[in-house]
Amino acid sequence: MSATMDTPTRPKRFVGARRFRLFAVLAGLYLAQGIPGYLIVAAIPPIMRELGVSRTAIGMLALLMIPLTIKFLWAPLVDRIKLMAIGHRRGWILPTQIGTAVAIAALALVDPTNVHAILAIGFVVAILTSTQDIATDGYATLALREGDRPVGNAIQGAAVAFSVIIGGTLSLLLYGWVGWKPMVLIIAAVSALPLVAIAFMPEDADTASFIPTPKPSLKSFLRRPEAVTVLAVALTYRASEGLVKSMEGSYLVDAGLPLSSIGYLSGISAATAGIAGSFIAALLVRRSGASGTLLLLGILRTVCFSLFSLHAIGHLTGIWVLLGAAGFQTLIRYMEIVALYSLFMSVSSKAQPGTDFTILSCAQIIVYLIGSMVAGAIADSLGYPFLFVVATSISGLAVILTGKLLSRLKKQAA
Repeated sequence: MSATMDTPTRPKRFVGARRFRLFAVLAGLYLAQGIPGYLIVAAIPPIMRELGVSRTAIGMLALLMIPLTIKFLWAPLVDRIKLMAIGHRRGWILPTQIGTAVAIAALALVDPTNVHAILAIGFVVAILTSTQDIATDGYATLALREGDRPVGNAIQGAAVAFSVIIGGTLSLLLYGWVGWKPMVLIIAAVSALPLVAIAFMPEDADTASFIPTPKPSLKSFLRRPEAVTVLAVALTYRASEGLVKSMEGSYLVDAGLPLSSIGYLSGISAATAGIAGSFIAALLVRRSGASGTLLLLGILRTVCFSLFSLHAIGHLTGIWVLLGAAGFQTLIRYMEIVALYSLFMSVSSKAQPGTDFTILSCAQIIVYLIGSMVAGAIADSLGYPFLFVVATSISGLAVILTGKLLSRLKKQAA
């Protein structure tokens, strides 16, 4: 009797334990690749500025975004080549994570005012973390069941939020307390801690990912109509966001908000929106699907941008309206990522999961960066009102186009 009653419960316990282990592993891996990036883009620039480095020189650190936008070029190699016997994805994650920790530690050997040295080391870090990201995303795509994708991507969003806190906020605090070299070495050690997660990667998903034929390639991605449809979504859905987000800080300053308040707003919104927003989005995706969630968030984003427009025009006044719109925008951005990445995973093939997912994630990053690059010129030449109205219009059009593309995707999947 006892044995009969216990038998049905064992598979459920096994599945539950496996899911928990997988979620914990993904949290560690995404945290590991996020901390180095935010150390370099969020903590080091203000340190350099405090030491007298010119804004022009600091601006050169933007070059470190290049590997993040072109990593799809070497993603097929990560899908194709099995480096070690410990597992396909694990064999890429282990050396890239060790290399990243070593590279961060190497920053202790250079002065924080040495822009060229920091740029060189930062470029190595960017390539290593980008490669690790390809392997991790491919692993997550294979390992997460369809119903677990929203939770898995929420974990990724929360890990990004923690990365901001550790790599950015904690690094600056440590710099103030102990100085440059100890701070860098401590962050290097912290970034190496998630290496423990590699030992607990569920082996079945890892080994099943190695499929020798067909060879992963960009052409294989483009041959699949459903993948191309989602690529169109990736290239249009976030087209408006860079226009607003890149100028948000400048607009808050011009509206009279102190820098310290902007810093607190950025830190608090990243922490709360990144963690809470990611898991709220996971619930929405599980309930309404990635498509329904994206359309809802797109509408809310358009409303948010319209608040910026009305404030810039003068129809809305008061700093609290602006702060609310800025915080709400951050919340929406984190929620969008969960829905978008769940959609990306749904069309990524098992033969080349890292390649497919990376192409789609790079596409949405590229369109976001294009908006960021032109936003300043538009604001300088035509003013904030024009910029925000254009962003609001593009956001609304993107929602309509996304709806049509998702309808096409549904027909293609039928």
